[in-house]
Amino acid sequence: MEGGWNRARQISRRVARGAADAGRATVRATKATANGTARASKATAKGARKVGKATRRLTYAGGAGRTGLGRLIELSAGNSACDALVTVALASTVFFGVPVGEARGSVALYLVITMLPFGLLAPFVGPILDRFRSGRRYVMAGTLFGRGLLCFAMAAAVGPGDLPTLFIGALGVLVLSKAYNVSRAAIMPSVLPADITLVSANARVALFTLVSAGVAVPVGAGLTAWLGSAMILRVAMVGFLLLGVVAVRLPRHVDSPDTEEEGAAPRWRTLLKVGPAVAEAVWANVAIRVFSGFLLFFLLFLVQDQAVPWLAAAEPWARDPFFDIPKTIALLAGAAGLGGLAGAAVANWTRNHAPQLIVLATLALTVVTAIVTAVFFGLWTALAISLVAAFAQELGKLALDAIVQREIGEEVRSSTFGVVEAVLQLAWVFGGLVGLVLSLTESSLAGLVTLAVLLTAALGWLLVLRRRRVRATKAELRRRRAEAPAPSGAPSGAATAHAEPGPHRETAAPEEDSAYDEPTPYDQTVPYDELRGGEEPPRKEKIDPTKPLTNPNG
Repeated sequence: MEGGWNRARQISRRVARGAADAGRATVRATKATANGTARASKATAKGARKVGKATRRLTYAGGAGRTGLGRLIELSAGNSACDALVTVALASTVFFGVPVGEARGSVALYLVITMLPFGLLAPFVGPILDRFRSGRRYVMAGTLFGRGLLCFAMAAAVGPGDLPTLFIGALGVLVLSKAYNVSRAAIMPSVLPADITLVSANARVALFTLVSAGVAVPVGAGLTAWLGSAMILRVAMVGFLLLGVVAVRLPRHVDSPDTEEEGAAPRWRTLLKVGPAVAEAVWANVAIRVFSGFLLFFLLFLVQDQAVPWLAAAEPWARDPFFDIPKTIALLAGAAGLGGLAGAAVANWTRNHAPQLIVLATLALTVVTAIVTAVFFGLWTALAISLVAAFAQELGKLALDAIVQREIGEEVRSSTFGVVEAVLQLAWVFGGLVGLVLSLTESSLAGLVTLAVLLTAALGWLLVLRRRRVRATKAELRRRRAEAPAPSGAPSGAATAHAEPGPHRETAAPEEDSAYDEPTPYDQTVPYDELRGGEEPPRKEKIDPTKPLTNPNG
């Protein structure tokens, strides 16, 4: 009996020592894990600080940190990332969670529901923003706060599948996003450094917004698959609310004083009142947006239906095992993203060199690409046309923004941008609806030929109008030179030679590739002595004391 108790005590002691050793090993493992986690966290934080410093150096380069352009670039990049998260969350909720046939109906319903109210509401956004020029920072912050609240409402509607709330919330996010873009474009001349042109500043903003959206889309897709759409919408809500605080802290000189007289009727902008140069750029961009919206939905549903040559082989063994549906969609999306980045980079390189011709050149490029793709449709031509569509859309829009910012006065600039954004959005929706309808034919040739014909007609119409306007401008300039009186004290022969337009006067007419198509006061040959009694007319001041360190002639 006593031997049994001794063996039991020995066994208990061994068990206790084993438990103590296991406890000490667990503590050591816990400490090692904690140390490893701490080291990984420090390394991640250090890498994030380095990336942040490098990004700050890029956004604040060229004097952008002093004028507020750097802050505006960072704000726009965050806005683009949050918009991308909302798009990914809604797409996984509404569109791609249903079969292809039902997805067409959902996409068409979404486009129609958002197009009609947006077409009615968007023209009012610009005049409202023009009435609050002295508080543009707070208007931008309001658009961000509003989208944050709408994301909260849509996150609550994801669980029960409340589609009306999702559609209304998506419409609100779309309208507020366009209102933010209008405000951002309107204040760009106020934060423009002296050494940066408008096209370059717009291109810099576009580059950072595209990069941030490109990073946010795969991250949002992964988080959506892991956490669900509702959680991603809540993350976007937090992001919008934080960005609203950043918008309020923009420099004060972005707010312009209200110079209109009290009680004066607000001026409205339509495509008939923006001038021929702006109208031409707008119509060219409308054609490009129709092209972009058409391609997005047409190619997407052709690939989903396996109606493309590299997926429609009769025998399974004849199909390429690599280029399946998900990989094809990923390649098309990657080509579109690369095209957008290339468009922003080219816009930064071209700077202010004839933005009017840049718009027409991008439209001509889309026409040529559409014709070539219709004749030689395949995987590589589909990738090429996706890249060109995104490239033309980005480059054409940046050139259009520069034209509007340069041609339109500040008192109605937001109204003009509001009309432009509304027209371009409706053109993209119209192109998407046409692409949806033509994808039902499951024929790439029919859709691409129709697209090529429409684009060719639009380009020809714009070229004819431009040629007529250039001829009318030259005739008006010759008439004004002929009617201009000779300078005082000049001989009559000189006056006659000046008044009669001969061959040598024809060569002095402005070239057709001029950025402006209308005659300006400097194109008229009115002598200085008739303007100010023989004195040279005053030049425009180079520095605006109310806006230090910015470019007043941008």
